[in-house]
Amino acid sequence: MTIGWHFDNTYSKLSNTFKEEIKPTPVHNPELVILNDQLAKDLNLDFSKIEKENLSQIFSGNSLPEGSANLAQAYAGHQFGHFTMLGDGRAVLLGEHLVNKNNRFDIQFKGSGRTSFSRSGDGRAVLGPMLREYIISEAIHALNIPTTRSLAVVKTGEKVVRENLLPGAILTRVASSHIRVGTFQYIAAKQNIDDLNILVDYTINRHYPEIQSSKNKALDLLNLVMERQCKLVVNWMRVGFIHGVMNTDNMAISGETIDYGPCAFMNKYDSKTVFSSIDKFGRYSFSNQPPITKWNLARLAECLIPLIDKDEDTAIKLATETIDNFQNIYEEKWANMMRDKLGLFGDNKDDKKLINDLLNWMEKNKADYTNTFCYLMNIKIGNNDLYNDKNFINWSNDWQKRIFLNNNSKAKSLELMKNSNPIIIPRNHKVEEALIAANEDNLEVMNRLLTILNKPYDEQNDIESYQYPLNDKNYKTFCGT
Repeated sequence: MTIGWHFDNTYSKLSNTFKEEIKPTPVHNPELVILNDQLAKDLNLDFSKIEKENLSQIFSGNSLPEGSANLAQAYAGHQFGHFTMLGDGRAVLLGEHLVNKNNRFDIQFKGSGRTSFSRSGDGRAVLGPMLREYIISEAIHALNIPTTRSLAVVKTGEKVVRENLLPGAILTRVASSHIRVGTFQYIAAKQNIDDLNILVDYTINRHYPEIQSSKNKALDLLNLVMERQCKLVVNWMRVGFIHGVMNTDNMAISGETIDYGPCAFMNKYDSKTVFSSIDKFGRYSFSNQPPITKWNLARLAECLIPLIDKDEDTAIKLATETIDNFQNIYEEKWANMMRDKLGLFGDNKDDKKLINDLLNWMEKNKADYTNTFCYLMNIKIGNNDLYNDKNFINWSNDWQKRIFLNNNSKAKSLELMKNSNPIIIPRNHKVEEALIAANEDNLEVMNRLLTILNKPYDEQNDIESYQYPLNDKNYKTFCGT
């Protein structure tokens, strides 16, 4: 039986500065936990005739497909503002799988053993965090937000030492590539201009072919990456997603969400919300995600200075002008996104005040972010006494007057809102319930959650318990290393 792998490995042809050729470390007793059948179908892969035991061997890295080219990628990163030379310390790129000849996807094992980039790490991953990445990445995909995807999770049959002995696991991650801001930082730190040119050309060929003949490839690349990152973070803000670890090594040049470690969705609206156990000072809080995106892009700009212009002062001036434009691009996209959430067409001078008044009211009254917009769409969830507040009623009257100015029907406004506001998000307590059950070999809870999360904009039956937030004031998520 042919699975359908079609490997065409371009990154492996780059010099060893960019990578280490290495195979996954075999595991003793792998067991398939979950396989993403729909994603497999989208990738033109057919695992339906493969026995579970053989699937376990494939997705553990014990049995490598023909045509794969295994490697660990080199990259650096500003981790909480501190620069470090990094690389894939617990991940191995299986290869690049082609779909319909021109759609290219990295297939990567996460938790597959030590590499030369592991430093003091063990190269392994734990079942809970790998299933969290599976759940959240698939939820983000269903929310129509660019993201890496999860194809499979296997248990390794081995214990991993963290605060306790925990079951080991390997995640198979699918991405349009794993090129990061940190990849550019690594190459720039090596101070080899030829390698930097190679990386720029490779990135453009893979992700931005429209600028292949540009007169200033580096500057145009910076602009396009900034555009995608603006769009990405605006989408995170739209659904209340908090990435939790926005280090430069976790910013993909493709504009996809990558690395689901200390991440979660906000319940009660609080712009300072942090769920990461390692984010002690709120660097990556909900409201800080846009400025951190700009900060990370500035680090990319620094790497590209030698290629933007031969004259360093001119290059710095051009790069600075580009980065300084981030705020304008972001604010416009954010305002348009919030108009969509409120069903507003066009641009009115009072829109920003209307939007901010609502957010301020939500923050003051600890209103649920998702459910407030559901309420505005006449989807009543639980006890709605909060919305009888005089200030909210006054705001709602102003909002209705603004909708009247739309020159569009109320039905069109509602349609716009329903396409922008999810009814379902991965509530933190529901994710935890799924992970606890999975650790006890009960996958029914997780599968039910995944089914519901797959249709976040649809009104579904019997989902009330998935819509209610629980108090998550002290809720923490962890990176798993």
